[in-house]
Amino acid sequence: APAHERFSMIVVPTDTKGYQIVRIVPVMGETSGGHCEIKYTDVRVPLTNLLGPRGQAFTIAQKRLGPGRIYHCMRWLGQAQRAFELMVDRAINRQAFGGPLSDKQTIQNWIADSAAEIQAARLLTLNAAAKIDAGDEARVEISLIKFFGAKVLHDVIDRAIQVHGAMGVSEDTPLARMYRHARFARIYDGPDEVHRMVVSRRIVSEFKKGRKWDFGRGIRRNGR
Repeated sequence: APAHERFSMIVVPTDTKGYQIVRIVPVMGETSGGHCEIKYTDVRVPLTNLLGPRGQAFTIAQKRLGPGRIYHCMRWLGQAQRAFELMVDRAINRQAFGGPLSDKQTIQNWIADSAAEIQAARLLTLNAAAKIDAGDEARVEISLIKFFGAKVLHDVIDRAIQVHGAMGVSEDTPLARMYRHARFARIYDGPDEVHRMVVSRRIVSEFKKGRKWDFGRGIRRNGR
């Protein structure tokens, strides 16, 4: 079969004979069981456990990944805003060197940069969602928000932790947990490096055809 039609998705119930959870894999210090090593020994399931048509696992996965990445970015925006609110509140109430941290220029820069980055990520996410709603695959737009949104999430939480000082890395605030999960964001649903490659290749391809990229609408047009 063609390269993208060589595997299928199959449901394997956890009570199937031969199915075994070998161990819970600790991830960033967490052992809640979200990630496990699984072993299959002579496991058999009926044909009715096939998800979708045979050989269409890649297509099913890709159709899920686009909207799924938008969903991640929506969550990241909420996380970034929560970290932003914690940072500003801490800056206002924490006194150091004769006044509140919010009077310090470095802290002011962090607040301003975070506000700009969150808003940029929000608008990029809305744009990608609108393209999906219109029936477009929006591959470039989705890749843009994937790597940009992940960086914004990480940077805003990082600044919030710095403003909180030692408290920021403790479990007295949600920031430490949020920071761990922000690091995951640059890997799951495709590492950032792959998404950057997708964006670059598609834009370069359009230029090679004599067309340019319309940043206002995110569509191709003749380069006249």
